[in-house]
Amino acid sequence: MSRGRSDPGGGWLRWCLVLFAVVSALGVCGPALYWRFKKTISLRGTSTSNLSCPPCICDCPPPLSLFQVAPGLANLSVSDCGGNDPDLKAEMEKQFVDLLTEELKLQEAVSEAHTRHMNITLAEAKRVASQYQREADKCIAATETCEQARELAEAKLIKERKITAVWERRARQMGWEGE
Repeated sequence: MSRGRSDPGGGWLRWCLVLFAVVSALGVCGPALYWRFKKTISLRGTSTSNLSCPPCICDCPPPLSLFQVAPGLANLSVSDCGGNDPDLKAEMEKQFVDLLTEELKLQEAVSEAHTRHMNITLAEAKRVASQYQREADKCIAATETCEQARELAEAKLIKERKITAVWERRARQMGWEGE
């Protein structure tokens, strides 16, 4: 290999990239250029009499004007918008600081109403929870009473079984044969 020559594969790669770029450019710009040249060529080859269209014959009504579509719309202007309303005029004359102060007062009122609503909701939740707790305490007390009564009945049953066993033993000793 000589020093002046580059890699043969690199040359082919460059040519492929150039060819790809040219084909891509023609693919993107080609249709627009085609129609432009076709129009230019067709204009050169025709006379001016062939360029104009024959007049259209139709019975279309004339287009409606803005005054016919919305008669009051043309009389509106931004400068006199709300000029007759004294409340609006007074609102528009307020200073920016006054408007901010009023906005803060409104936000504070909304916040207070929200806080009041949340406090009422919290109090109601506490009341309902207290009611449920009282009901649960009643159930627990009733369950404990029932459990004590069951334990007492079980103890009496055990005592009765012992007494019955004693009497049965005595009866067997006396000659009773049982069932």
